[in-house]
Amino acid sequence: MHLFRNDYSEGAAPQILDALVRSNDEQCVGYTEGDPHCARARELIREACGRDDVDVEFCIGGTSANIVGVTGMLHDWEGVICTKDAHINVHETGAIAACGRTVLATQDTDGFLSPELAELMYVNQTMTGRHMTLPKMIYITNATEFGGVWSREKFDAICDWARGHDLKVYVDGARMAAALTSEGNDLTLRHLAARADAFYLGGTKNGMLFGEAMVIADPELKTAFPYLIKERGGLMAKGRLLGAQFEAAFEQPADGGEAIYWRLARGANEHALKLREGMNALGFESYLPANTNQQFFVVEEDVAQKFIDAVGCEIFAQLPDGRLVIRFVTSWATREEHVDELLAFAKVL
Repeated sequence: MHLFRNDYSEGAAPQILDALVRSNDEQCVGYTEGDPHCARARELIREACGRDDVDVEFCIGGTSANIVGVTGMLHDWEGVICTKDAHINVHETGAIAACGRTVLATQDTDGFLSPELAELMYVNQTMTGRHMTLPKMIYITNATEFGGVWSREKFDAICDWARGHDLKVYVDGARMAAALTSEGNDLTLRHLAARADAFYLGGTKNGMLFGEAMVIADPELKTAFPYLIKERGGLMAKGRLLGAQFEAAFEQPADGGEAIYWRLARGANEHALKLREGMNALGFESYLPANTNQQFFVVEEDVAQKFIDAVGCEIFAQLPDGRLVIRFVTSWATREEHVDELLAFAKVL
C-alpha cells in the first residue's frame, strides 16, 4: 500500500527534477551568492512576499533554518517562547539549547501560541530581573504541529502581543505552502511577510529534494545569517541546487496559472481532506481541526498498530484514557487511488 508516513518520503516533483536536470551541466559559482538561479529565486520570493527590503537566504533543511533563525536573533541570556509541542521544543533533539539559547514552552495544547499563556510565561520569566532567561522572541509554526492553520485574526493577535513586549516574531514555515493554500485560509503570504521578523518557506515538505528559503526582515539576523549558516554546518557548496529548485517553484507559468509551489501543496491538501472526510464517515474521530495535508485521528492501540503496519502512519500522542493519536500525511505524490485504498483498508478494521 501507499505510505502516509510523511511528505518527504518521495524524491521530488517532476517539475523540480526537470529544473535540476536542465541546470546540471552549468558551471555556477559555489554556495548561494553569485549564481543566476539563487539570484532569480530571491527575486521571485521577494515579489511573492511584496517586499524588496528583505534578505532571502537558503538552508538545507528545517532544523538548520530554525537553529540559524532563532540563535541569530537572540543573545545567550535571551529565550524564545513557543508551545510545548513546538518543533524546536520536541522534534529537534535540543538543537536550540545546544546552541546556547533557551526554549520557554507554554502550556498551550492545540498547537497555537496564545497571547494569554505567552503573557503568563513572560511575567514569570521577568519577575526577578536578571536571574531568569529574558524572553525576546516568539516562535510559531504555520501549519502547526497538528495541522492547524493560523487565521489572520489569530496571527495578528499574537504579533500584537509580541510587539507590545518588544519580542521578535519568527515563523517556522516547513509546511507554509499547505497552510496558505488550505480550505478557509485568510492569511496571505504578503500579510505574514509584513509582520514577521523572519520566516521560512519550506521546500523539503513540499515537493523539493531538500531546502528551505528564509525571508529576513530583522537587521540583526541579516548580519548574522551568512556567518551562522557556515558556523552551524548548514552552508551548501553546491548552493545553486537550492536556487534552481526555488526558482522553478516560484516562477510564474506561461499560462498565467498558479506557481508550482502553491499547486503542489493545494493538491496534497485536497487529498488530505478526502482522507479526513472518508475516515470520519467510517467513524474515526479527528483529533483537532486540520485543513492541511496532516490529518490526526484518535484510535485504540491495536487499531493504531494495524495502520502503522499497513500505511506507515505515526503515533503523535497518547491520551489520558490510553487511546493514541495517529497522523496521516499526504504529499505532492499522493493520488486519489491511494486515498481510496487507505479508506478501503480502514473500513474493515
